[in-house]
Amino acid sequence: MRILICAGGTGGGIYPALTAVQALQAQGVRREAICWVGTAGEMEAQLVPRAGLRLETIRGGAIAGVPLHVKMMNAAKLLWSIGPSLGIMRRFRPDVMLMTGGYMSAPVAVAARLAGVPIVIFLPDVEPGAAIKSVLPLAVRVACSSPDSRQFVPAQKMVVTGYPVRPALREATQMRRADARAAFDLEVDVPTLLVFGGSRGSWAINQALMAALPALLPRMQIIHVSGTLTWPQVEANLANLTAAQRARYRPFPYLHEEMGAAFRAADLVVTRAGASMLGEAPAFGLPAVLVPLAWAWRYQKVNADYLSTRGAAVQLTDETLAAELAPLVQELMADAARLRAMGAAARALDQPDAAERLAGVLTAVAKGGST
Repeated sequence: MRILICAGGTGGGIYPALTAVQALQAQGVRREAICWVGTAGEMEAQLVPRAGLRLETIRGGAIAGVPLHVKMMNAAKLLWSIGPSLGIMRRFRPDVMLMTGGYMSAPVAVAARLAGVPIVIFLPDVEPGAAIKSVLPLAVRVACSSPDSRQFVPAQKMVVTGYPVRPALREATQMRRADARAAFDLEVDVPTLLVFGGSRGSWAINQALMAALPALLPRMQIIHVSGTLTWPQVEANLANLTAAQRARYRPFPYLHEEMGAAFRAADLVVTRAGASMLGEAPAFGLPAVLVPLAWAWRYQKVNADYLSTRGAAVQLTDETLAAELAPLVQELMADAARLRAMGAAARALDQPDAAERLAGVLTAVAKGGST
């Protein structure tokens, strides 16, 4: 079985595809039988080669949320990329293609259809973004993180697999909390808050947290993953903290292998509502304060609604974040019963075999099946 993967842009689409690849490899699929299509300069250009996989790149650019002249230029790039994508199909000869989104999805999907390659879409978010919506008619199956996607996906194509959580994170769910906190040189018995802005970071969340640190640190310890873009400002802010405050504060530009320990150490997380939270918060049974990214289509708001309506999260907006972050976090951290209930609600949504389910869908479609 030969598998082509088209996934890029953010971790929410790349990591589940990488996790599905690991499940396929565990089932005997060779590394040489996997090819990844992405865009040079994006996150996949680092993560895919690090995983030892072949990466082919095509030209492209965002269509949504950019000025008209950029939109037209990027549309031309995507149209031009159908030809190179067809070349990849002919050279690699895949039996099935997995797509998780990204603006390069359209030309690769068109090329796959022209080459007769069946397409499986994995929908990381509850609601598909513009790129996935444009190629839904070309897919034979759509694997979904959430059953709530039924309102956006044709019933005859939809299968719920859950969101594949990276093996390193899944393993970290079994860590003792004391060990996870010790990994960050934190006190074992002090309430712990994790704050991060997703794979690209969030300046709005970083700003709000930095302003709230003097109010929060007397009551809790904080792991703060800022993202690399605004790390200089976060690092400079350390000078504004007292020695006692710095002793309870652990800022980082980014965490790789340590992210699982950060999740396990935390009693509560403040973050965006990207796709990964549909898998990671349930895996750790971790209550969340979600701040949906306002300009990200609607999908982050729909993701946040999925978790909050089930009691696993509460929501803030960018507009209310600065004023409400500190009081809300203090209120939640002081209510152990509420945190336990939110954690239990999150854990009830966990689907630990999501990667194996997605791998099974790909295998069935490659063999001519439909499940």
